[in-house]
Amino acid sequence: MSNPERVGSVAGRAAPRTPAKPSEPASIGEVVELVKTYAKQETLGPLKGAGRWLAMGAIGAVCLGIGGILLLLGMLRLVQAEWERSARGNLSWLPYVIVLIVAGAVIALVISRIKRDTLTDELNDDEVN
Repeated sequence: MSNPERVGSVAGRAAPRTPAKPSEPASIGEVVELVKTYAKQETLGPLKGAGRWLAMGAIGAVCLGIGGILLLLGMLRLVQAEWERSARGNLSWLPYVIVLIVAGAVIALVISRIKRDTLTDELNDDEVN
C-alpha cells in the first residue's frame, strides 16, 4: 500500500529538483523593444494623467471664474437697485468700490486657504501610486 502523501518522496523528504536551466541571453532587438516599452510606460502614462489633471483644473477654474464674475455683477446690480442714492449723482461710483472690496476679500480668502505643504503632499502621493 502506498501513502498518497509520500508519493515522489523518500522517507518523508521531498524529491530533489533538477536545477533550472539558465535563460538564453536576450537579443539586441528584444532589449531595444523592452526599453521602448518601459519608456512608454513610465513617461506617457504619467503625462496623460498629468494632462487630464491639468485639463480638469483648467475647466474648473474657468467655471469658477465665470460664476464669480456673475455673482459680483449680480451684487453690483443689487446695490445699484436697492440703494437709490448710489445709482445717480456724486456717489454713482460707490457700488463699484463696494464690489471691488468684496472681490478683493474673496481673493484674499482663497489665497489664504492654499497651503504649499498640501500641494507637495498630493504630488508626492501621485508619484508613489
